[in-house]
Amino acid sequence: MAVVMQLVLLAVGFVLLVKGADWFVEGASKLAEKFGIPQLVIGLTIVAMGTSLPEAAVSVSAALKGSAEITIGNIVGSNILNVLLILGITSLIKPIAVQKSTVRYEIPFVVAMTALLMGLGLTDNVVGWTDGLILWAFMICYLLYLLRMAKQGGDMPEELPGEDREMPVWKMLLLIVLGGVMIVAGSDVAVDAATELARIFGMSERLIGLTIVAFGTSLPELVTSATAAVKGKADIAVGNIVGSNIFNILFVVGTSALITPVSYVSAFLVDSVACIVAAVLLWVLVFRKHRLGRFGGVCLLAGYAAYFVYLIG
Repeated sequence: MAVVMQLVLLAVGFVLLVKGADWFVEGASKLAEKFGIPQLVIGLTIVAMGTSLPEAAVSVSAALKGSAEITIGNIVGSNILNVLLILGITSLIKPIAVQKSTVRYEIPFVVAMTALLMGLGLTDNVVGWTDGLILWAFMICYLLYLLRMAKQGGDMPEELPGEDREMPVWKMLLLIVLGGVMIVAGSDVAVDAATELARIFGMSERLIGLTIVAFGTSLPELVTSATAAVKGKADIAVGNIVGSNIFNILFVVGTSALITPVSYVSAFLVDSVACIVAAVLLWVLVFRKHRLGRFGGVCLLAGYAAYFVYLIG
């Protein structure tokens, strides 16, 4: 009975997270479009930050509650899942065009930041306050890079059938606020339920973070990217994933570490390497043609299947 109750609470937490992120992204994206921000920049910033909010809320909650392994497990697991599973599924639905800047700068930056996190964690098996400052320094550099991109401009997304371009500003702001509240509430419920399930089944917090929590907090990315691909907004599909992975490491882990030291157990070394390999595989697949086709999608999904077998083995 206790297991069923925790599973119900976990599902409720994930529903709040997904719906909250959906409302947040809708309100924030429309607000950005109203001010003429290019589609790729929206994908790399607002949509990426919005879909990363569940990871942020869950990771900070877990760190504050002393379940520190869930924090790193959630981020590393989400980043692996984002690239291998979500982009794999998305490119099977519809081949995705990839921007030059994403291939040249953003994907290599994900690889570098994952290696940085691994280095910081392995130094003393904890990501502490100083490490949090380092991650935030890179976060500021990344935001300045995005600001430069926004000033250079770009094509605005075409209006899609059924989209309401005339949504009043008060409604956009209401969606952002309500979405944020639901994300925070959902993360609190999800962390408590996941931690309790780990205790009941004798699973490590690392495994729970890398699988159940990572999948639950990555649902917004899956929904957003798949929808963007179907609607032909490829810049948002890839930008969302790449941007989310960057924000997960720099903003989420950086902020968590500034609040409380985050445990980085040695077992995360393999997971961090898998995260780097996933990003490098994506880079190799899109490097020549700046396009992620169905063959690339199959390669990514095969990579996730191999990683999952390792996890449960």
